[in-house]
Amino acid sequence: MRIYFLGTGTSQGVPVILSKDPVCLSTNPKDKRLRTSLFVEWDETIIQIDCGPDFRQQMLTSECPHIDAIVFTHEHSDHIAGLDDIRPFCFQKGGAMPIYAQKRVLQSLERRFDYVFQKENRYPGAPAVHANEIDENSTFFINSKKIEPILVMHGDLPILGYRMDRFAYLTDVKTLTQESLNKLQDLDVLVINALRIEEHPTHNNLQTALDYIRRINPKEAYITHISYQLGFHEIIEKQLPKNVYLAYDNLQLHL
Repeated sequence: MRIYFLGTGTSQGVPVILSKDPVCLSTNPKDKRLRTSLFVEWDETIIQIDCGPDFRQQMLTSECPHIDAIVFTHEHSDHIAGLDDIRPFCFQKGGAMPIYAQKRVLQSLERRFDYVFQKENRYPGAPAVHANEIDENSTFFINSKKIEPILVMHGDLPILGYRMDRFAYLTDVKTLTQESLNKLQDLDVLVINALRIEEHPTHNNLQTALDYIRRINPKEAYITHISYQLGFHEIIEKQLPKNVYLAYDNLQLHL
């Protein structure tokens, strides 16, 4: 299994437009973060998680060879705004791209990208999707690969993380139920969000993320969905426990 971090930034990315914060002015490439997303290459199957506004740039940089399916965590713009840019992958497939999401998320996608979901009189060249509704109890398979959704509370909004074998990806976490924690045992790698040092109403701060990592106890953990307010990559990573790392754009892990 190969994990490719396409982006590790928060909803505005880093640097933030107009910001003069020292982190936004950093020349360290690890302080420059596109919107959070990754793909999992599992044997010959490639599963894209989320499809944000930087998707085109991320695909060109990563040279991702194909996508078998896209799974969505939730409907916020930084996680779905790049859907139109799946067109080359649809052309490559010769048909619709399978997507997996909660009912509410699929409805949001259809409102925003109605031409993608349209069945008749479709716009020539528009991407096409095959929508699959899931929830936290809907284990499903992509090319025989088992995907287990994990319920995550993003503030008051129920969203999904995903477990694939001994790897799990959670973003936009504020709280996790005990049931979700039980589903996250025996992991080799956990990816989880930490927005900043200070508390936030809908996201983990760094201490909360570290507390969840301690409770889940993976062999390794990587922090993503990072804002400039977390601080400089080089400084913060030195303060982390020995098995916890800050993810950065274009980091690749091999399990």
